[in-house]
Amino acid sequence: MSAHALPEATFARTVLGSGPGLALAHGAGSSIDNTYGPILQGLAAQHTVVGVDYPGSGETPRSTAPLSLDDLADQLVAAAVTEGLETFAVSGYSLGGLVAMRAAARHPERVTALVLTATLPYRDNRLALATSIWRKLAESGDRELLAEFMVMMAMGADALEATPDEQLQQTIGFTAATVADGTPEHAELAGRTDVRDDLARIQAPTLVISTTQDWFTSTRLHHQIADGIPGAQLVEIPTGHLPMVERPEEWQKLITTFLAQHP
Repeated sequence: MSAHALPEATFARTVLGSGPGLALAHGAGSSIDNTYGPILQGLAAQHTVVGVDYPGSGETPRSTAPLSLDDLADQLVAAAVTEGLETFAVSGYSLGGLVAMRAAARHPERVTALVLTATLPYRDNRLALATSIWRKLAESGDRELLAEFMVMMAMGADALEATPDEQLQQTIGFTAATVADGTPEHAELAGRTDVRDDLARIQAPTLVISTTQDWFTSTRLHHQIADGIPGAQLVEIPTGHLPMVERPEEWQKLITTFLAQHP
């Protein structure tokens, strides 16, 4: 059993579906609905899905202190256990991938499989610059400027170039309207977290989904995760940082096919 006791599950959570357990960890500045929304029903068709919203996302109150990766990981596991899941797979996207890896390292008796999408083992220089700008824009209160930066960075080159001007402005407007209040804390956490020491300790079968047109988390970082976790598989999807927007059906199929192979 894990040496790490679980806290009371206090984060707001989404619970859907039935079947084998699947815990979801969302990206920075987002929520379960905004990260997994396009594929949530598809995942819940085959699994009992439990996802938590980090402080400052969804219905979880914003934190007055810097966030802790250990706390986010423990809250994710505690939520799944509270919902009756003794063991479960974990899918983590972007910052959620760091949460998922830390959860698997701290609670190996609980986590049966990992799916890690568009994530990173540590912040490289590009991400250090990106998260610094991202945090400062979020703190400024200029949501439209923040949204323009996020759309420019997050969309893959092919998808961005193929988007008509009117639709692009709509995307920027939607992004501005859905920015999580806790974005500054999320970006700060993403900019200082390092899970490289966790990788070799992860025992669960792992799939790393590499977003090949990603400006936030490079394919080099994706490969470092796959190389560091024993037995991990890596697959590529030709998107930027937003597979849920650019190729949701393909992303869902990669997740569910892998989990079906590792029930």
